[in-house]
Amino acid sequence: MARVDVARINLAMRITLIDDSIPFDGFTPSGQPLGGPEKAFASLPGALVRRGHQVTAINRCRYRLVVEGAQWLPWDEPRPAQTDVLIAFRKPALLDAVRQSGKRLLWVTAPPRYLDQPANRKILESFRPRLALVGRIQKTQWSNWLPAAPVMPGIRPEYLLDAPTEPCAPPRAVATIHPSHGLDWLIELWRGQIRPQVPQAELHVFSAILDKGAQGEEVPEAVRPVLARALAAKADGVVIRKPRNDGGMAEEYRMARVHLHPGHADDLGCFTLTESQAAGLPAVARPLGAAPERLRDGETGHIVPDEAAFANVARLLLTDDTMFWSMNQAARTGSRRSWDDAAADFESIWA
Repeated sequence: MARVDVARINLAMRITLIDDSIPFDGFTPSGQPLGGPEKAFASLPGALVRRGHQVTAINRCRYRLVVEGAQWLPWDEPRPAQTDVLIAFRKPALLDAVRQSGKRLLWVTAPPRYLDQPANRKILESFRPRLALVGRIQKTQWSNWLPAAPVMPGIRPEYLLDAPTEPCAPPRAVATIHPSHGLDWLIELWRGQIRPQVPQAELHVFSAILDKGAQGEEVPEAVRPVLARALAAKADGVVIRKPRNDGGMAEEYRMARVHLHPGHADDLGCFTLTESQAAGLPAVARPLGAAPERLRDGETGHIVPDEAAFANVARLLLTDDTMFWSMNQAARTGSRRSWDDAAADFESIWA
């Protein structure tokens, strides 16, 4: 996308972002785990401030506060009467959050087919916003009756630190996929084709919901079969872990040798894959969702066509130092996109 340095032309544009999902704020990713889309919302306001704008973020944060120069407002507090740019997060209904808005954007992180639902389409036809998407693959799924532009996610600074890669022993693979996005497939592949050839290796599965289940708490019925499979694989080196904050996850990635990413057709963000790549962790992924645009095939990891290839590359990255270090260096030097870069791309959308 060609960039327009709008911040130098309009040094104090008033920008309002709005989301009505869960409670979090701009400090949250540094203190506790946060989902990829929510983390993106938490990261953009400060980056826009650094571009010279006056920014307000409205969501279900618990308190009014200022983070990186951006004002965060709880949902029920009085809102700005007007704004130059309104960025509604995911839900078309939020496009009406500030009546006097110069320009409106809808930031879409999921498959865009939901925008064609009658109620959503009616809102979109009324406001005619521009769409900010999270990647080129997502854009191929959009019918283009509204202008849309891909904005690749930025990477938070914890993953961009010049910290050493220190693979631990025994060799470790990590998985961060949602339990319903192919984790059962991965565990069976690990037990049947990867672990038998690398008998000391461990697969660390970072999942908040599986960690709750492993601690004896209730989990949704749909998750229980995957939880049972993961617990049964403990003797095969499968370890269920609670996700950490950004600093902690960056450390985990620097201790591992491979990110195993089964992928899912509807995962058009692949946020954790973006972060692990920036931290230097090679990946093996199926060609699903945004995975093909989040790693460089053959350089920072491999997009594989089938089960046998997935297992073979995983085994190599767990054992072959030459292959691991080559891909580690390629990932560390290539994945340097910050949220400041993403903020500049947002400016290009409303310019």
